[in-house]
Amino acid sequence: MIGVAFALVLLGIGAAIYFVFLKPSKPTTQEKAGLENPANPSQQKVSNPLQKYVEVVGIRMTTQDKKPTAKFVVVNHSSTEISGLAANVMLWASTSRSEEDSIGSFNFDLARLGPNASMELSAPLKTKLKPYEMPDWQNATAEIQITAPQP
Repeated sequence: MIGVAFALVLLGIGAAIYFVFLKPSKPTTQEKAGLENPANPSQQKVSNPLQKYVEVVGIRMTTQDKKPTAKFVVVNHSSTEISGLAANVMLWASTSRSEEDSIGSFNFDLARLGPNASMELSAPLKTKLKPYEMPDWQNATAEIQITAPQP
């Protein structure tokens, strides 16, 4: 009888800990509606339908002729060709200080990007940071905003 009572007490303590500390929070009404936090730049609303098919990866921040340059790969994940692709890319540091200013930005234009294809490009990097202040490539995240073609 004492053993059963002891087991029930432990079970009650475990349930209390779960419901107070470990229970997953319920989504807010904004999350249910699919709205995102505009304060977080990496979660802004998608304005161009091509956003979900185009990705910028493999970003390397270098210097050419003493000017900051971004080398990167643009990937088309769709099964259709994209003509006249233009985009602005904002780079963010994925470190503990990533809520601060961005690393920099660059623009690119592509006349044609085939279906399920990728292309390596480079573009001048607009940044306020000195080369030694830039994070390593594995600590940089790209946020792409497609400007052309328009939907």
